[in-house]
Amino acid sequence: MGAVEDRVEGLEAGADDYLSKPFAMTELLARVSALARRGRAETGQTDTVLAHRGLELDLLRQTCTQQGVDVPLNPKEFRLLEVLMRSKGRIQTRAMLLERVWDINFEPSTSVVETHMSRLRNKIEKPFGTEYIRTVRGSGYMFVD
Repeated sequence: MGAVEDRVEGLEAGADDYLSKPFAMTELLARVSALARRGRAETGQTDTVLAHRGLELDLLRQTCTQQGVDVPLNPKEFRLLEVLMRSKGRIQTRAMLLERVWDINFEPSTSVVETHMSRLRNKIEKPFGTEYIRTVRGSGYMFVD
């Protein structure tokens, strides 16, 4: 999968970068760092505070506020919201969330994502009448831009 056609197909399909095997670990780490820098520059967000339409997530203090009101989140809800906010406007599949929030690298028969998503929405959306998280049927969830 290292031919030019394969790389072009991958990039045109939506990939941010393409690295064919075999590869040097130092190159992989450099590419990941470059993508992380690019992501921060594009969103204009600092590494310590994520904010959008009155919702603020302070990563250092591990606090969440909505329109200036403290919103208590448990550690998994906090991490789930962080993952969604960092990928604003992009769909996060159930499998992606299981991997990024719970460090589960397979598709178990569990409703943990749905349960935590419901609790998170009840805390950050319903009391304030604001939609931040959209369910994309058959695909996953997206933090709305």
